[in-house]
Amino acid sequence: MSKWSIIRIARKTYTVPARLKGLEVEVRQYADRLEVYYKDKLMEEMERIHGVGEARIDYRHIIHSLVRKPGAFARYRFRENLFPTQTFRLAYESLYRFRGERADVEYVRILYLAATTMESEVERALSLLLESGSPFDYIEVRDLAAPVVPLIPRLTLLGVPDLKVYDALLAGGIR
Repeated sequence: MSKWSIIRIARKTYTVPARLKGLEVEVRQYADRLEVYYKDKLMEEMERIHGVGEARIDYRHIIHSLVRKPGAFARYRFRENLFPTQTFRLAYESLYRFRGERADVEYVRILYLAATTMESEVERALSLLLESGSPFDYIEVRDLAAPVVPLIPRLTLLGVPDLKVYDALLAGGIR
């Protein structure tokens, strides 16, 4: 496997999770799927693609690398595979229209947010922002798609525990 989380099987390109990057994996091919094993443990199962030169790129597998070098998005060979839905594609086009070259950085950050939280929530936020027709950026998407942080209740102690009771338990004194 390459150092980029990419494997080539029968002249087709697939991505695997970044944790497998640079490791030797075993791939088992079936009519409808591929199974990727590392040290005899199934690590990934994916739909098999048909046709010479085709690619199956899962943005979740490579987004961590793209975040470190967002400029690479513009030149990425499989860039067309980095739009999980039509909404994400429309969002990128809107970002490019309003932000120009900065759109690549913003989009990669939005894609990272989708990979690390809930893609459906990010897509919902993008839909709302696209409907408004106003310029937007990563911060606005993040704020709309942010998972709700649960409130942790305050606990009050009813008193100071008597540690002698615990000492007696450890010593075998209480039955």
